[in-house]
Amino acid sequence: MDSTTASYRSAAAAQLPSAGTAAPRHHVPGRRARLDAAIRVAAGSTLWLSLLVVTYWWVVGRGIQAMDDWESGLTSAGRLTGLLASDLLLAQVLLIARIPVIEHAFGQDRVLRIHRIVGFTSLNLMLSHLALITWGYAAGRVTALPSTFWDLTTNYPGVLLALAGTACLVLTVVTSVRAARRRLRYESWHLLHLYAYLGVGLALPHQLWTGQEFISSPAATAYWWTVWGVTAAAVLVWRVGLPLVHSARHRLRVASVADEGNGVVSVYLTGRRLDRLGAEAGQFFTWRFLNRAGWTRGNPYSLSAAPSGQSLRISVKALGDNSQSLRGLRPGTAVLVEGPYGRLSARARTGRKVVLIGAGVGITPLRALAEGLEYGPGEAILLQRYTGTPLFDRELRMLADTRGLLVGVLPGHRRAPGSWLGPGADHLDDVAALRTWIPDIADRDVYVCGPDPWTESVERAARAAGVPADRIHLENFSW
Repeated sequence: MDSTTASYRSAAAAQLPSAGTAAPRHHVPGRRARLDAAIRVAAGSTLWLSLLVVTYWWVVGRGIQAMDDWESGLTSAGRLTGLLASDLLLAQVLLIARIPVIEHAFGQDRVLRIHRIVGFTSLNLMLSHLALITWGYAAGRVTALPSTFWDLTTNYPGVLLALAGTACLVLTVVTSVRAARRRLRYESWHLLHLYAYLGVGLALPHQLWTGQEFISSPAATAYWWTVWGVTAAAVLVWRVGLPLVHSARHRLRVASVADEGNGVVSVYLTGRRLDRLGAEAGQFFTWRFLNRAGWTRGNPYSLSAAPSGQSLRISVKALGDNSQSLRGLRPGTAVLVEGPYGRLSARARTGRKVVLIGAGVGITPLRALAEGLEYGPGEAILLQRYTGTPLFDRELRMLADTRGLLVGVLPGHRRAPGSWLGPGADHLDDVAALRTWIPDIADRDVYVCGPDPWTESVERAARAAGVPADRIHLENFSW
């Protein structure tokens, strides 16, 4: 066995927990995880119910009967796609409105995945609505489409605004495609994504002025006004109001900046009554540091230390314009915050034993969890993949000495695309490595944080090693 392989085994597998080292079971995790699972089911059921409701109103409004002939069938199908698109559009906005109960139950990764699916579906239905309605008003004649489209745009109230709104939504969806996101800076992508709110706002007048299903009955009218009002209120309260209240109440300021090496800096922050901020180890905030250019563009950074009630710490690698400028922050700089967000915390935990697996700067929230979680000696294992030198090496050694955290270091670049391992473990495949180093991994909660492809490979290996899906908790450094 070569020396690199030996370091893997000794670091990650030695001194695994035994029956005699477990801490007393005075706290049983899982209650919040079960509650969140019930909320996820309720939220999904609510969305499907809303789609059934608007479809029902289309049916009772003689939507099916109108399908008897070609041109009225096109128009009726266009109305149905418009209704479904509107419903999903509002659901899309609610998903990113930072509603606490949704944030807690789903977590950011899952919310963003659902948000993208709902967004793409909504846009496809909206474009279908536009095409079908125009074709129907053109009496099914392709040659009449240009003139009919011009007539609808210029003579029907709200249609021109709706087209402008559709253009904004197309821009938002196009820049959400993975290939487009790779070509954009986070700050540019975030600014472009704000056009989604403008698109939704521009679509409203057309729907209320010319959408007959919106005013077909008092119940339908009440429904649409209610969901529009709830959506607008959610954005104003949780995306605008609450962050301003938190920032004014807690008065966060930069206390100091420390160089961690490998291009990573830690920013220490103080403020008032931080114990009432509601932050947990592993969560993140959106930060705006007010003494520099570009402060209006917030950036999401995870806590790298468990919140103490008196201070917070984030650790950031210089990858973009905003992250590079953190090194020059001065003590006393005021900070606006949104959050805390994310479910990579004790909230997701279902049992006593945990594994924390991080790569590169993805170790930051796991470092906070290693400090903030409750566990006994041997009940928590941390595996850190890195190139160069490991982050927080001294702090993790201290946690190993004082808390019984087992720390495994996995140095080097990935040995191959699709693998989460580095060189030196060539005698083990990705799944065998987990089972060898952590024989009881199927009985543990697995927290993973790092780049997208790497976390996906860890998740695949963990599932193949027998870890149930509800015990794998992910947070990717992506957008």
